[in-house]
Amino acid sequence: MRRFEGKVAFVTAAAQGIGEAVVRRIAAEGGAVVVTDLQQDAVTALADELGAEHALGVKVDVTSRADIDAAIGAAVGRFGRLDLVVNNAGGCIVTSMPEDTSAEDWHRQLDFTLLSAARCIQAAIPHLMRTRGNVVTISSVNGISAFGNVEYAAAKAGQIAMSQNYAARYGPLGVRFNVVAPGTVRTPNWDSQPGVLEELESMYPLGRVGEPEDIAAAVAFLGSDDAAWITGHTLPVEGGVLTGPNPAGPRLPDTTAPKPA
Repeated sequence: MRRFEGKVAFVTAAAQGIGEAVVRRIAAEGGAVVVTDLQQDAVTALADELGAEHALGVKVDVTSRADIDAAIGAAVGRFGRLDLVVNNAGGCIVTSMPEDTSAEDWHRQLDFTLLSAARCIQAAIPHLMRTRGNVVTISSVNGISAFGNVEYAAAKAGQIAMSQNYAARYGPLGVRFNVVAPGTVRTPNWDSQPGVLEELESMYPLGRVGEPEDIAAAVAFLGSDDAAWITGHTLPVEGGVLTGPNPAGPRLPDTTAPKPA
């Protein structure tokens, strides 16, 4: 398929994992991609691999509106247009129990995960209105159901609500907003926790955790004209875990339970 022929995508947190898989999928379908991340060497290497005609690597701190503005300006300057923004940046950076989370940690989590997506959308909107483009934000099943990590879950739920409201506001102008909500995905973030993914597999009715390519396939669908009449939608890509845990496996650990007195 060449669904992105002649189109330009801007992907955050694209140096590895889900972001890298999204970049490769869009490029494989003929699109030009702006690869952004804090890891300058990694985005440069990926962009060089894909070729200067098809990719641009830019170091971006998603907590900085100036960085985002500059990167989107560079994207339009290089390729002449912007058709798709993939908000992939964001992660669980607060690990304390919710009753112990400081206001500062709440702000850090929301800034990194929720406000980063808002910044990208605000910077991209003028360009997306010209191309009748769209935004796909990577949220999480944590934003839909109670899997723990309260602050992260709240930020991810905020992404969903934000996207629905943007969809209603900008739909009449031809700009679409959708969300992909992954379950557990095998990314380098899990490398420091050996054995955990194998334990988690048994909780998924489909018997495995996700791969970055599973998420990239969903992003490519929602970001393409195949989804031209879909907006304000959240697509769970989660191996069936939202239907309930695998009866043969253990339940997800409750990381939000209050500490015993």
